[in-house]
Amino acid sequence: MNAPIEPHRFILEPFEAHRFANLCGQFDEHLRLIEQRLSIQIRNRGNQFELVGEPKTTSAAEQLLRRLYRETKATELSPETVHLYLQESAVEHIANPAVNEVSVSLRTRKGKITPRGANQQRYVKEILANDINFGVGPAGTGKTYLAVACAVDALEREQVRRILLVRPAVEAGEKLGFLPGDLSQKIDPYLRPLYDALYEMLGFEHVAKLIERQVIEIAPLAYMRGRTLNNSFIILDESQNTTLEQMKMFLTRIGFGSTAVITGDITQVDLPRGTKSGLTHVIDVLKDVQGISFTHFQSKDVVRHPLVQRIVEAYDRFESRQAEAPARDA
Repeated sequence: MNAPIEPHRFILEPFEAHRFANLCGQFDEHLRLIEQRLSIQIRNRGNQFELVGEPKTTSAAEQLLRRLYRETKATELSPETVHLYLQESAVEHIANPAVNEVSVSLRTRKGKITPRGANQQRYVKEILANDINFGVGPAGTGKTYLAVACAVDALEREQVRRILLVRPAVEAGEKLGFLPGDLSQKIDPYLRPLYDALYEMLGFEHVAKLIERQVIEIAPLAYMRGRTLNNSFIILDESQNTTLEQMKMFLTRIGFGSTAVITGDITQVDLPRGTKSGLTHVIDVLKDVQGISFTHFQSKDVVRHPLVQRIVEAYDRFESRQAEAPARDA
């Protein structure tokens, strides 16, 4: 017979009732979320905690709870905050803090941005170290947001003269021709996530001034043809919707002193049926080229609502079964 697992016990100090209420959440919802995510049991009486589970996991959970308790001094915790800390403090890393790499942060006009989790940290470090970088993975993993943050940081440090944000204007089920306005107004909704990230980091008025002075340019991919971009930070978002020719055209626009980040999700291609995605193709073509980095995000890296991660995983499982079915039939 297996011996029962010895509970992992510790005490959080100093004991302050309002901070403990903040830590536990309404009806202990924060503790239940940690239990669910780490597959452990959390019991507490006041500031005395008892964790039941795998020793490595309970040790990691203690470090997480201590960190969250420190945050209660100045922060009102919410389930979203706890979820983000769980993402940032992946169990294997908080269980082995000695092997953690030095973290990086980005400076913007509105404050500091710190990548959450090992994969986001690796992504930002690759962007800072390489001229061409690919961020590939599902929605909600921070690919575009962190790329914009890197661009703003580089502009604030005067490492680049301008930021160029690019998207292919591919219709995702709707027809551009039925949208009101001229071409720029038709394209604008497709570029809205890039505007939103800029407003958050720099403020609405400052972004408007930089766009007016063409320090920041936001444009559809088609406008890149024939240009050479020096001393610029260039982001190609939603790159899964580029064709092979468009991807090659974009990559050959990059000039001296420039950094390019290409983001996309190869599971959400909106190109016409039978058209191969430039992102899928370029991963194979450039995977061994020195000076180009590829960061692949997984569903566990999603930093939106926890349900988004489960939705991504459910779609992955379903598509795997669909792919396996023809093989079994054959």
